[in-house]
Amino acid sequence: MRYRVSHTTTYSYDEDVTNSFGIANVTPRELPHQHVGKAEVRITPAPADQSTDIDFYGNTVTYFQVLEPHRLLEITAASEVEVSTPVYDETSFAQPWERARPLVDPTLAGAWRATDLAVASPLVEHTQEAYDFGAVSMTQGRGIVEAAEDLMHRIHAGFDYDDTATTVTSTIPEIFEAEGGVCQDFAHLMLACFRAHGLAARYVSGYLATTPPPGKPRLVGADASHAWVEVWLPHYGADLSGAGTGQWLALDPTNDTRADDRYVSVAWGRDYADVPPVKGVIYTEATTSTLTVSVDVAPDQQE
Repeated sequence: MRYRVSHTTTYSYDEDVTNSFGIANVTPRELPHQHVGKAEVRITPAPADQSTDIDFYGNTVTYFQVLEPHRLLEITAASEVEVSTPVYDETSFAQPWERARPLVDPTLAGAWRATDLAVASPLVEHTQEAYDFGAVSMTQGRGIVEAAEDLMHRIHAGFDYDDTATTVTSTIPEIFEAEGGVCQDFAHLMLACFRAHGLAARYVSGYLATTPPPGKPRLVGADASHAWVEVWLPHYGADLSGAGTGQWLALDPTNDTRADDRYVSVAWGRDYADVPPVKGVIYTEATTSTLTVSVDVAPDQQE
């Protein structure tokens, strides 16, 4: 599927902002199953400086500084993306999950790349409650994909989608207590369960098709940035090419499904704090501010 993606973030203030430094993670990634045709990020007022770079995880990041005094700051990202459903080599799917832990077996091909995604991060604490919840799915000798998808099913069934239950800084214990949250919370919870058992998994920020392709249901979270999880499946056995560093299985606990051609991947990291759509610092005397976000991911009508 080809999509036209539009993402506008608007900040308004009750006094002038005299200096604004920002970082935006709003440019989709180029991937084997995702091709980015066009992508641009527009800042209003016009920034004194704007540049792009690639971060540690390979995400395209936009940096900007606005020096013109302003009470309204708008960041608009527009892109054209072609997405297909990821294709996996299923030979590793039935391998016991215990064999997929990079800290336990650092000799696995690509383990060194996955290691930092198997440890705790600022928003993903390895609590006993997360370990116990994950243990129900990760029983001894169970295949890693079967275990991972069972965990996804259980999070979807056991936690309510409720955008009033949590905040952007909610912790793992708070998510358990609320028994609900939004896509960010479900992704963090799934990460905590995986990592508490030594598996490597990453937080993925992106979008869902606002208008689904014919015959496919509309998914929860399609009117804003979305989040899901990718769990590492290591490569086993000899690899003569030297490229067998494993693959990442994309799972969405909010919608209880594998990611397919409705999902546009933008950025990934350890948790939300690594890849928020926009973050930054402002200099102002303002006492109040308002944030509004508009997202549209529509199938290209020319397709």
